[in-house]
Amino acid sequence: MNVFYNREGVGDVLLVSVKPTQPEQRAFEKKGDVVRIFDEQTGETAGYNIFRASTYHPFAGNGLLELNEELVAVINEILKKNGWDETIEADLSPKFVVGYVKEKKKHPNADKLSVCQVDVGTEVLQIVCGAPNVAEGQKVVVAKIGAVMPSGLIIQETELRGVPSYGMICSARELELPNAPQEKGILVLSDEYEVGQPFTWQ
Repeated sequence: MNVFYNREGVGDVLLVSVKPTQPEQRAFEKKGDVVRIFDEQTGETAGYNIFRASTYHPFAGNGLLELNEELVAVINEILKKNGWDETIEADLSPKFVVGYVKEKKKHPNADKLSVCQVDVGTEVLQIVCGAPNVAEGQKVVVAKIGAVMPSGLIIQETELRGVPSYGMICSARELELPNAPQEKGILVLSDEYEVGQPFTWQ
């Protein structure tokens, strides 16, 4: 789940993204100041747009808001006040973590892609990676499902040339690190980093 607020750019609207859905399958229903966005085929909630947001809470920020228990509680209270029985739950675990590339294999359907098994501490993720310098034994920065890149891209479960991928191994440029090299290649971390620890740079 991700929450966005940008009063100058969007207006006094809190945007709550719960899960991705195809644009052609989106449907909407409104109660009070809240519009629920849902998948017309499955009925699953994709997100909420909360209008006149500042009348409920003094939201501050210009883009992605930090997700914490207090923010989740505030959103659920707003939903309740507007007649919604549904509540939202959020995964508050870090979305950028240190990973260890346990295995790298050639993609069966693409010469320039690799299929990697990456240990992120709590689980091993299969990630399809196109970087030429990825290799077994590296410590890397992994953007997990739900991570929001500096560019605004939200990392989602995807399939690349027929192979599922559950995250992204990041380059310094994608993380917008200072003095990031412009050539292609992931950021390789030193051994002092621990697998599974949050990676912060801002």
